[in-house]
Amino acid sequence: MQAWDAAQRTPARETASESADRAMERAERVGARALVCGESDYPVQLLDLRDPPMVLFAIGAIEQLSAPCVAIVGTRRATSCGERITTEIAGALARAGATVVSGMARGIDGVAHRAALRAGGCTAAVLGTGVDVAYPVAHRALHEEICARGVALSEELPGDRANGGSFPKRNRIIAALAKATIVIEAPHRSGALITAERALELNRPIAAVPGPIDVPQSAGSNLLLRDGAIMIAEVDDALMLAGLSAPNARQRTRAITDSAQLAIWEALASPAPDLDSLATRSALPVRECLTALTELELAGAIDCALTGEIRRRGI
Repeated sequence: MQAWDAAQRTPARETASESADRAMERAERVGARALVCGESDYPVQLLDLRDPPMVLFAIGAIEQLSAPCVAIVGTRRATSCGERITTEIAGALARAGATVVSGMARGIDGVAHRAALRAGGCTAAVLGTGVDVAYPVAHRALHEEICARGVALSEELPGDRANGGSFPKRNRIIAALAKATIVIEAPHRSGALITAERALELNRPIAAVPGPIDVPQSAGSNLLLRDGAIMIAEVDDALMLAGLSAPNARQRTRAITDSAQLAIWEALASPAPDLDSLATRSALPVRECLTALTELELAGAIDCALTGEIRRRGI
């Protein structure tokens, strides 16, 4: 920040200085911090970039960037399968102690952030707008939750709206923050592929989830695999990529404190053939049973098989 004031005063520099002052005032009003390149709180991962942001604005817990960071990126037009896989992978990474990094866009990005938060873990959103601006507007509640429980980051000035070049710029930050990038459902010429390219430039591992060859959302991610990306065939592959392991059953059950969830856990001493049977065993109304069951599945404590069978995971 001192460099902005140290330059010789010219009309252009005076204008720039006034703009910087306004940005800092806005940052202070919205509760954002300015992380300056070279200072101790600046994310060290970004120094690997050829052009690291000179100033990065942040709202939230920047200490979450000290955990192993894994980027999960993909299409805005996600399929239901892509959303389900993203939920499982992002939730598992968050439970294992990783910070899930993404761009808060529609589709895969938003699902990844929500899954990490629902798993009680950490997430970082790198924005193509000012750090205080929710984009898309439909993600306003998600933006607020990330600012409260995770961390939002942007090199754009607070209050700035999106522009044509801001999203490719933010993609390089996503790639640099993460020790590995996982692409889930990316069509040709997608922003997720730009993030993958930036990660490759940084010699960071790239992984992708394979998809049907006749589905446009999988075209780009399948090409990554053809060209040598690491294949994510199961959730454990993502954990291994990050150098992490899943919490064991004992650790997972210690985290269960809700009475309905505990009732379900006890009822699953042996697998239940279906939801109705589980509701009967646990003495819970079906709707309450389903709600608690969903939370346990997101927490990674149970598995729901395609056959309908419900069982404890890792027992």
